Amino acid sequence: MYSYEQEAHQRGYQSILGCDEAGRGPLAGPLVVAGVVLDPSQPIEGLNDSKQLTDKKRRVLFKAIKQKAKAFHIDVIDEETLDQENVYQASKNGMLRCAKAIKTVDYVLTDAMPLKLNDMPVVALIKGDTKSATIAAASILAKVTRDDIMVRLAKKFPHYGFEKHKGYPTKQHLEALNIYGVSAVHRTSFAPVRRIIEKQMSLSV
Repeated sequence: MYSYEQEAHQRGYQSILGCDEAGRGPLAGPLVVAGVVLDPSQPIEGLNDSKQLTDKKRRVLFKAIKQKAKAFHIDVIDEETLDQENVYQASKNGMLRCAKAIKTVDYVLTDAMPLKLNDMPVVALIKGDTKSATIAAASILAKVTRDDIMVRLAKKFPHYGFEKHKGYPTKQHLEALNIYGVSAVHRTSFAPVRRIIEKQMSLSV
């Protein structure tokens, strides 16, 4: 998990940023992008793609990353911005903001996202969160942050079950959308949500 970082260090790079996101697929809630620069002198055991870890393990690692990383930045992108930019572009912009927020960065690893940064190399790794500890750390920060946001949103919008499915298009979520309509935190550009809006508009005519 540290081979890409070690190779970059051997080439003389000092501050290696890993970037990943959580929440591309949900119908509701924000997208969260995170960037992490790990400390080579404090390796963190157990880092992996956040989706392959239990919630309990993610939270243990989340705390360890925040304590041991040299630097990190978390970018929360709201639903309105996602509808305006589209999720792919919003992910890219979030990663660019992470790279610029941590001033020491001189090398970037991303989870399959090509970035153009004039002053530093960027390596986009397919399934990078299973290959690079730094990208995995970013995926954990993004996932735990987003999950916590969705639990808070579940209290504000209790009909949808956000605390269970985190906004993804599960059967429960789609049924709730049909019954209760679209909330303020749904992504209106996503097809299942757009269909509900169109159905509501046709009924009101």
